[in-house]
Amino acid sequence: MTQKTKIDLLINKGVKIPSPESVFIDDDVDISRISGDRVIFYSGTKIMGKDTLIMSDTTLGFESPVTLDNVFVGNGTRLNGGFFQQCVFAGNNNFGSGAHVRGGTILEEGANAAHTVGLKQTILFPFVTLGSLINFCDCMMAGGTSRKDHSEVGSSFIHFNYTPNQDKATPSMFGNVCQGVMLNSRPIFLGGQGGVVGPCRLPFGSVTAAGTIWRKDITEPDRLVFGGGMRETVLERKVGVYSNVKRIFNNNIDYIAGLSSLMSWYLHIRPLFVKAMLSQHLLVGMQNTLKSAIDERIKRVADFVKRLNTSREIILSGNGGKITPVVEDHDNVIKQWQDFDINVSNPIELIVNKIKDETNLPPEPFILAVQNGIKEYSQDYIRVIQGLDNASAELGSRWLQSIENSFNLSDSTHH
Repeated sequence: MTQKTKIDLLINKGVKIPSPESVFIDDDVDISRISGDRVIFYSGTKIMGKDTLIMSDTTLGFESPVTLDNVFVGNGTRLNGGFFQQCVFAGNNNFGSGAHVRGGTILEEGANAAHTVGLKQTILFPFVTLGSLINFCDCMMAGGTSRKDHSEVGSSFIHFNYTPNQDKATPSMFGNVCQGVMLNSRPIFLGGQGGVVGPCRLPFGSVTAAGTIWRKDITEPDRLVFGGGMRETVLERKVGVYSNVKRIFNNNIDYIAGLSSLMSWYLHIRPLFVKAMLSQHLLVGMQNTLKSAIDERIKRVADFVKRLNTSREIILSGNGGKITPVVEDHDNVIKQWQDFDINVSNPIELIVNKIKDETNLPPEPFILAVQNGIKEYSQDYIRVIQGLDNASAELGSRWLQSIENSFNLSDSTHH
């Protein structure tokens, strides 16, 4: 099928393409996965990938050219300019121009970003809003109850996700999954002109002051934190040596557990909201993207633990072979990873099978509460979840927390 034929078919389907000669549709794009209902492709739009899905009321390229490569775009989404690859927009998302959004990224309903934002391996729960000039890779953010009461990342913020030892065992969790999915938690605010050094955990209600570079975990909710500039200091650096390995490892395991409980939500609760075929494709896209995000985190931890063996040898060679507390931490983390349930050849299959096990299924009263909400609000995911009574929401959170606890977290549930 020629370019012109595909574009003509899309126009006949109802897609508005003001400048057809400036739009590129690759050969492997399945146009049956593109809705013709209130969809607009502006000049410079390029669409590639057999998995690409574009649902109704979508606008592409209003501000500048847009490239989609195997992207799932839900209803009511505006991608105003930039490059998007192997990511998911669940619906009612708005993304400014200059975007660079790559694999393992999911923006759930109503999550938004302004201009010049880079995301990779990023999961934003509903309503989360990012300002401009932001790099927010390898992290998850929840919190907030509406578009007016939402978690936000201020402009010129960076999540520092790459270490001097050249690893990415750095995922940060802002909020959590088990409470965050209920859409009833206090928002989080990360101040502009600032950053967080991963891996880090901040609870709901946290606020980092503008200009703060934060490096520590916070355990208590509703805290305002300030971080001043560092004093000028020059210290000897031992290349390849890790410190604080226990915290790094535990935060990574907690992150994997959190994504696994979110996968349970995607496998058991999200399907209750699916009716139309395009919605089914979107759900599959969310599930597969989350699987890739979990797989990425497992690979990063495995790489980190492998590097610990080298770190251990460097430390021992420098102290005459003495087994210090730092060396013991190295040994304990290496052993924990060897014993960890998902440290197998096919971890994603193991996680999915574990989630589907009858001992980990959602409680029937919770399923019933969601189904009753669907009867009242149809397939409106946000209204249904926010319409759950406190007892039902708490029941759902306990179920998801039990999923996280099942991942051999006895040594890391210390937050």
